[in-house]
Amino acid sequence: MYKVDNNGFYGHFGGAYIPEILFGCIDDLRNTYLEVIESEAFRKEYSELLRDYAGRPSPLYHAGNLSRKYGCKLYLKREDLNHTGSHKINNAIGQILIARHMGKTRIIAETGAGQHGVATATVCALMNMPCVVYMGQTDVERQLVNVRKMQMLGAEVRPVTSGNKTLKDATNEAIRDWCCHPNDTFYIIGSVVGPHPYPDMVARLQSVISREMMQQLEEKEGRSHPDLIIACVGGGSNAAGGIYHYLDDSRVQIVLAEAGGLGVDSGQSAATIRLGREGIIHGARTLVMQNGDGQILEPYSISAGLDYPGIGPLHAQLASAGRATVIPVDDSEALAAAIEITQLEGIIPALESAHALGVLPKMSFEHDQIVTLILSGRGDKDLSVLMDYNSK
Repeated sequence: MYKVDNNGFYGHFGGAYIPEILFGCIDDLRNTYLEVIESEAFRKEYSELLRDYAGRPSPLYHAGNLSRKYGCKLYLKREDLNHTGSHKINNAIGQILIARHMGKTRIIAETGAGQHGVATATVCALMNMPCVVYMGQTDVERQLVNVRKMQMLGAEVRPVTSGNKTLKDATNEAIRDWCCHPNDTFYIIGSVVGPHPYPDMVARLQSVISREMMQQLEEKEGRSHPDLIIACVGGGSNAAGGIYHYLDDSRVQIVLAEAGGLGVDSGQSAATIRLGREGIIHGARTLVMQNGDGQILEPYSISAGLDYPGIGPLHAQLASAGRATVIPVDDSEALAAAIEITQLEGIIPALESAHALGVLPKMSFEHDQIVTLILSGRGDKDLSVLMDYNSK
């Protein structure tokens, strides 16, 4: 019910609104991706790389101290323990295998927090393919560790100085590059955004998260479903992967945490689902932060990975249909949540994941309620921000 239809739409969100020069690229990908993903050869190589290279399955950890504090049985899906430090590697491995199958010889990507850029640079090094990563200048400065990682892996990082110099602007430049090099270039998009088939392709590749979760819950709890899943959304790929196998399971409540920034009414926010209106961004119809003239408003979040004025069309549909509950989490709430899990569980999370953790104080749980939270990334890249906050 909530998955993509044959035309690339989730309800009335989605589609492919693209310049004519990219029609061939998108059409080729649309006609190829399912055949590749469902082939035995792809499944074998993909599963072997996820296991032996990325380190899957990622653990499902019972967070005992947080469980006692919040009065539920809280499990953390530890995507932070994957190779490269986040869920992004799942998608990057899958897409570069598809690119290779299609005969593409050059890879481009966009990145905000740098995790997708690092994952893409990593698989390009593995497959010996040239890689260009577009990154907003603001994000280059606040995520310098990941920039250095990408460069060490052999990628060319191109800082973007237009607009707000963040994720939206990096995506704009990556699309411009793609328009100039449509024949040899494959664009590895980092989230469930962009024109069809990207949202569906990325969701399918990330669905390894929920598939593992089902098996792990069966082992730990004697049932394959939680009562509630919590995940952060910017574009929303970790959330899409974590809920994919539960989309039509009414027993499972879905909670999406979006970046409230300095507050949803402050004018400095990235709470797209709360503040956005229907529009088109980066090739898809979805919810977009925009003014009355349809001009995109600049978002703000302390988290570079959530600092985006749109949302994946799947999540727009889930929110519109009432399937998901959406809760904005402000910068200060996310920072407090990051310090809390660090001190209670010995886990330093990425600022993106901290927004999902910031939902916990805003909810009431039943004592025996099973809650899974997607811990999408580790906090190495955010240590300076976290240390500054903790020292105050």
